[in-house]
Amino acid sequence: MTTSPPDAAPGWDDLLRTGTGPVQQTFPDLVRTTRAYVGYSPDLVSGLLQTSEYASAVLRLVVDFYGTPDDIEAGVAARTARAQYIGQDGRTFHVLLGEQALYTNFGGPEVMREQLGRLRDATDLTGLTLGIIPAQARLRVHPGGGFSIFDDRRVEVEGYRGAETITDEDRVALFRKAFALLQPSAVYGQAARDLITVALSGT
Repeated sequence: MTTSPPDAAPGWDDLLRTGTGPVQQTFPDLVRTTRAYVGYSPDLVSGLLQTSEYASAVLRLVVDFYGTPDDIEAGVAARTARAQYIGQDGRTFHVLLGEQALYTNFGGPEVMREQLGRLRDATDLTGLTLGIIPAQARLRVHPGGGFSIFDDRRVEVEGYRGAETITDEDRVALFRKAFALLQPSAVYGQAARDLITVALSGT
């Protein structure tokens, strides 16, 4: 069994033993101290923009998969709290979603309709740049998995094995390069709203 260095932040394995709340609380705390955020999520809506019902459906899968204590309500409250910082005090947020994120079904049609409506409204939020990469867009880099970059100094990557925090400058630079190569494939503004509207019409 591996152990973290004494001064390292607790990992998912440690935090999840007490439920989803402690894991999710690390993110609003991190967003609060971040001035410039960029994030990429290929197949689900970014946690920054999730509705409570959508977040609840996502965290239900986490609880069931890992067998963690069922504190979904606390996890949802912490997960959705990060949205309060959008447009606050000059913070900037640039989020890229894969078009698949508009269709991956969490919670059923009603939950998805509300979530897609939230996304469509979010295209007009001050301080937020929301791009969607169409499924047929030509890519300049392998799409890979989702990641979040905080002030170009820290990257958070999540997966089945838990979360990884990356602060090594060279590795952070690779994720920033990946984001820069993904960005030209995305559409913004009305074109992004059109993709969301099409997805809404099918729910």
